[in-house]
Amino acid sequence: MSLILFACVVRVRDGLPLSASTDFYHSQDFLECRRRLKTLALRLAQYPGRGSAEGCDFSIHFSSSRDVACMAICSLRCPAAMAFCFLETLWWEFTASYDPTCIGLASRPYAFLEFDNVIQKVKWHFNYVSSTQMDSSLGKIQEELEFQPPVVLTLEDTEVANGVMNGHTLMHLEPAPNFRMEPVTALGVLSLILNIMCAALNLIRGIHLAEHSLQVAHEEIGNILAFLIPFVACIFQCYLYLFYSPGRTAKVVLMLLFICLGNVYLHGLRNLWQILFHIGVAFLSSHQILTRQLQDKQSDCGV
Repeated sequence: MSLILFACVVRVRDGLPLSASTDFYHSQDFLECRRRLKTLALRLAQYPGRGSAEGCDFSIHFSSSRDVACMAICSLRCPAAMAFCFLETLWWEFTASYDPTCIGLASRPYAFLEFDNVIQKVKWHFNYVSSTQMDSSLGKIQEELEFQPPVVLTLEDTEVANGVMNGHTLMHLEPAPNFRMEPVTALGVLSLILNIMCAALNLIRGIHLAEHSLQVAHEEIGNILAFLIPFVACIFQCYLYLFYSPGRTAKVVLMLLFICLGNVYLHGLRNLWQILFHIGVAFLSSHQILTRQLQDKQSDCGV
C-alpha cells in the first residue's frame, strides 16, 4: 500500500479546493478521512503553516503559505518528514504554475483540475523512489520539524465547526510563524561589531557619569540618559538586524532618532568626530536592517 494516498491543493482563506489527485481508495475509513479533510480545509486559516491530524488508520498533513495550502492523506507508516517534504514540493510546483491573481479570483471548485497530472507525478515519486535518494531533502525537513514542530490535531478535532463544540470555544495554542531571514552579509557583520562597540562606549560613559553624579550633583541626569538611551537603542538595532520583527521600519526610525538626539545632546562631552562616528554607525546599521529581508524559501525537495 502506498504511503501517500491522496493530495489536494486548497485556498487558505475559504478552503476552496483548487485541485486534487484522482484516488482509487473507496474504503469507508478512507472516505471518512476525506470528509474530515474537507472540514479541516475550511479552517486552515486558524492554524500555523504546518500541521497533522492523526486517526486510527490514516493521518492528514497540511502545509500552507500565503493563500495556498497543500493537504495529504497518508498511511500511518508514512514519516512526517516525507509527508511535509511532499507537500512543500507540491506547493512550489503549484505556485510556479499559477499566478496568485488567478488563484485569488478562482470562484469554482477544482478550477485547476489539470494540475492533477503534476500531483500524481510527485505522489508517485515520493511513494516509489527510494528514500535514500532524498536523504538530504528529508534531513532538512526533519531539522525544521524538530526546531518548530507542526501543530498536532486528532481527526475528531476536524469535526469541530467554527471552533465551538458543546458550547465551549476551543483555544488553539499555535507556535509563532517561523520567519527566516536572508543570510548575514560581511557589511552586516561589520555594522553589528560597530554597533556593539558604540553600545559599550555609551554604557561605560553612562555608568561612570552616574557614579560621579551621585556623589557630586543631580544636574547631569540628562547626560546620563543621553548615554543610556542610545545604549539600549544600539542593542535593539542589533536585535532588529538578526531577527525579524513586525513593523521594522518604524522601529528602525525610532532607534535612529534616539541615537541621533542623544549624541546631539552630548555635544560638549563628545567632540564632533565622536558624534559623527556614533551617528554614522547608527545610519549604517539602519540601512543593513532595512535591506535584510525575509528569505524567499526555495524548495529542494524536487522531483
